[in-house]
Amino acid sequence: MRILAALPLLTVALWAADDDWARWRGPFENGMARGDAPTEWGDGNNVAWRTPIPGLGFSSPVIWGGRIFVTTAVPTGNTTPVQAPTGRAGGGSGAGREHKFVVMCLDRKTGKVLWERVATVATPHEGYHGRYGSFASNSPITDGKHVYAFFGSRGLYTYTLDGKLVWRKDFPPLRMHMAFGEGSAPTLDGETLYVVQDHQGDSFMLALDRNTGKEIWRVARDEPSSWSQPVVFTHNGRKQLVVSASNKVRAYDPATGKVIWECAGLGSNVIPAPVAAGGIVHVMSGHRNPFAMAIRLGGEGDLTATGAVVWTNDRGNSYTASPVLHDNKLYFITDNGMLNCFNALTGEAYYRQQRLPKVYNFKASPVGANGKLYLATEDGDVVVVKMGETFEVLATNTLADQVFISSPAIAGGNIYLRSREAIYSIGK
Repeated sequence: MRILAALPLLTVALWAADDDWARWRGPFENGMARGDAPTEWGDGNNVAWRTPIPGLGFSSPVIWGGRIFVTTAVPTGNTTPVQAPTGRAGGGSGAGREHKFVVMCLDRKTGKVLWERVATVATPHEGYHGRYGSFASNSPITDGKHVYAFFGSRGLYTYTLDGKLVWRKDFPPLRMHMAFGEGSAPTLDGETLYVVQDHQGDSFMLALDRNTGKEIWRVARDEPSSWSQPVVFTHNGRKQLVVSASNKVRAYDPATGKVIWECAGLGSNVIPAPVAAGGIVHVMSGHRNPFAMAIRLGGEGDLTATGAVVWTNDRGNSYTASPVLHDNKLYFITDNGMLNCFNALTGEAYYRQQRLPKVYNFKASPVGANGKLYLATEDGDVVVVKMGETFEVLATNTLADQVFISSPAIAGGNIYLRSREAIYSIGK
């Protein structure tokens, strides 16, 4: 099914049904769901099912029809000596340990595992951040015909919804900054799949035929390590593939890979995905030299320090979590749990660096549904905040002894949470 949802001055290509969550940031590429989700739950309360997931993976689940797809990496117990980084915060965890790279399909109603496929068995050349990384952090994507499972240096694997391998593509090993690990999700638009590989070597981006894996174009990128997902937006009838990164934010022609415009200004280690509405794309970084920019679409060439940059922000930006954009309001949260709500068109702060009821740590991206913002913490709580100009906590929901690094998914009135250990279906 292919649905095209219109927004003022901007459209995003959609193809999911009304109750699907087919990509990491949801049906609108902005963290918002269709429909509603529960407000309150807890251990033994409003939990429809819990399914343990073997190994370790921080990719987010995606949903199509009655199926949920998720990836993980499972150690085999075999080890191989490698030259692992030393003296780095968390760098190199898992390096030299052989893993099975696994794609799983679960029944959406019951949580039963319908099928499980080992995409490959490999010993990663480089590890990941010891606390926040995994070898399965790249979220999959589906179009209702195929599910695309991306394991970065371990390759891209395309399966039918019944688990039959259709095609695979191998990639050269990436060298990530501080061995923090890989994690950029692919993007699908129409018949083309887009993959960004920014690292401490020869960075590049690919456009692939989604049915065959055939390479359509490849462009070199003058960028160090970044983790931001590329996103396709349509403005005034023209598609633009926007990629956030440290040296420059760039918009490419999706058909050719030619740069349409570029804009410098973000800091290092760019992770949050771009979002757009009202003819403005929002990008941000939260590491060293944190910076956020609202860039008006429609320009060409170098837009740095021009009138195309509508507003900027250098305080309280997200480092890891991607923002939610809804009703011309931009919601974003720092890793230490300070929530912001800005007017997306003007940059006015409705509230800035608002503290939550407790001190939390965040890596999961917020999601929204029916006027509620869901904030999944590392500490087992999911805080539900009312969306709007005034900060108000609606509920704090606890699943004991859980850690949430993966971003939630919302579909069909339920919210799906992936912890280190399991996937939960919350709701009916």
